[in-house]
Amino acid sequence: MNPIAMALLLVAGWGFFLAYTARRRWLVLTLGAPAARFDRLGERFVLMVRFALGQWRMPRHRLAGVAHIFIYAGAVIMLLRALILFARGFTVDDPYFGYWIFTTGPDGTPLGHLYALVKDVLVVLVLMGIAVFFYYRVIRRLSRLTLNFEGMAILAILTGLMLTDMLYDGGNMARHGAKASGWEPLGSVVAGLLSNTSQGTKEFLCHLGFWGHLCLILGFLNYLPYTKQFHEITAFPNVFFQSLEVPGRLANMEDLEGMVEREETLGVARIEQFSWKSMLDMYSCTECGRCTDACPANRTGKELSPKQATVDLRDFLYKHESALIASKGKKDGNGEPAPHQTDLVGEVIELDVVWACTTCRACEVECPVFISYVDRFVDLRRYLVQEKGEFPHDLQVAFRGLEGAGNPWNLPAEDRLAWAEGIDVPLISDKPDAEYLWWVGCAPSYDDRAKKVSRAMAQLLNRAGVSYAVLGPEETCNGDPARRAGNEFLFQILAQANVEVLSGYGVKKIITVCPHCYNTLKHEYPDFGGHYEVIHHGDLLARMVREGRLQPKNRVDARVVFHDSCYLGRYNDIYEPPRDVLRAVPGVQLVEAGDDCRDRGMCCGAGGAQMFKEEEKGDKRILILRTEQLLDAQPNTIASACPFCMRMLSDGLGLKDREDDVRQLDIAEILWQSVGDEPTT
Repeated sequence: MNPIAMALLLVAGWGFFLAYTARRRWLVLTLGAPAARFDRLGERFVLMVRFALGQWRMPRHRLAGVAHIFIYAGAVIMLLRALILFARGFTVDDPYFGYWIFTTGPDGTPLGHLYALVKDVLVVLVLMGIAVFFYYRVIRRLSRLTLNFEGMAILAILTGLMLTDMLYDGGNMARHGAKASGWEPLGSVVAGLLSNTSQGTKEFLCHLGFWGHLCLILGFLNYLPYTKQFHEITAFPNVFFQSLEVPGRLANMEDLEGMVEREETLGVARIEQFSWKSMLDMYSCTECGRCTDACPANRTGKELSPKQATVDLRDFLYKHESALIASKGKKDGNGEPAPHQTDLVGEVIELDVVWACTTCRACEVECPVFISYVDRFVDLRRYLVQEKGEFPHDLQVAFRGLEGAGNPWNLPAEDRLAWAEGIDVPLISDKPDAEYLWWVGCAPSYDDRAKKVSRAMAQLLNRAGVSYAVLGPEETCNGDPARRAGNEFLFQILAQANVEVLSGYGVKKIITVCPHCYNTLKHEYPDFGGHYEVIHHGDLLARMVREGRLQPKNRVDARVVFHDSCYLGRYNDIYEPPRDVLRAVPGVQLVEAGDDCRDRGMCCGAGGAQMFKEEEKGDKRILILRTEQLLDAQPNTIASACPFCMRMLSDGLGLKDREDDVRQLDIAEILWQSVGDEPTT
């Protein structure tokens, strides 16, 4: 080819990318707050290989996922192709050069022939994948996708890359008179089409394909950082630097009093206060919209779209990139905040968007590049609550109750054990050597419907001979609603007080019936010195049945659909034990809610402190949509393992006028019907 032209092309393409585009993106990234993501490097590498290189999450999305795998595999194989073509640009007499092991043409190596065949197959698959996304964007116009010029331009560039590759191969074969080869089927077809053209035409088309292909590659490289396709570069590090903490653990805000004294911002107000990993998340968003499709708030017509929130933050970051690099933390001449230092909520993210999140993590489970959403919304809430004192009025009632009475309903502590009347439920103050502390929780202590679950659970524990005790009036809320609502101060007060009480009794093992209690005690209390073995009643009951300590004997004739709690399932990967309990009960026919189960089970709408506030405006309430999904399975019983879910689903059945023919029961209630002395159907 032409060594001088190739050298100039490489210097221009890579030089601009490294000296300007990539450098600016790197400088912005380094402005973010610290995030410790350089631990457990071996585990991180394995996850990157599995999910970034191996694309293990993509098959979840059926046709679109397979189409993306085709395009991705084509891109990987084309990386080697680009290196080969760049090298050929410096050769003059070897049109089939392939680093001596990937040589093609009449005298090609076996590996070169195999690579050529694989490449051609993938070119076809890439074009098929492009056709799928063209169909989704132009014909079906999926709402989850960002339908703009950029998306079509990217598909056009990818198409151009495939066609110029075919043109170069065919022109190269035609101008050298090479025979058709089964190892290069696409090149052979194009060469056949050019067989009757002049030598000059063959030379021209060969060069057009060659230089056109390489110009598209380098142009695309410099276009990437300004588009959603930047994820082709950032997805690998984003997956590598994903949080390895358990999903249920929110980042702890340490030394709150010191932060106040130093006048540091509590939570996140401005874009540069996000961590560098959050900024990398923004870079890496593919705009596929799978997060938004899964979001219960968005599915019920709320303003919240996880994808759009990420894109809006990313666009704001790019818009003020120069100012952020030049003047981080500075004020303008009037002492007023510069445009890039304005509060994000209200300017970039609407208030209703921040408060509509149920923290269910459906978005995070679907994201192919492991973007974190829940932490981001909680950080914004922390600023609103702790710095500005702005939050939904209903939460003020819950906060006041948590602070004054230790529960969000502001009910007396002495009433916490009223549900146990007539049942032998020992206090830990009377039984300090109990193996387990049963952390009853606020809803099972005060909510009339959830009290029945507590009674069933107490009788099951007694029947199984479990050594347990409860705190009774000494128990207060674990603080989950306060923390998820952004009131970190209140959460830490509750957590520290609870750890002190538990430490005073030497508690080592804890039983919960509430997934929110389970998650907080297990994953977040260790930050405050509370290290416990925590077991959810779904796990415990399944084990008691398996060991024969609880023996279901009475038939419970019921067609049961199980609702997966977000904080039990997506947060803690507990899906089968509650189902095992139901399967063990004679007469129970266990069915599923179609695709809306397990890690795709939709939130009931109570998480993220939504239980204690009104839903944002939308087309439908979340609890109604979830109830409808469960009713589609035609059950006569909806089972759950969470008191929050129980309340929402019970309300949903009432609003659908189905409370008379469909029961809503906890797994403990169903098991007690089968284990107890009085058979119940």
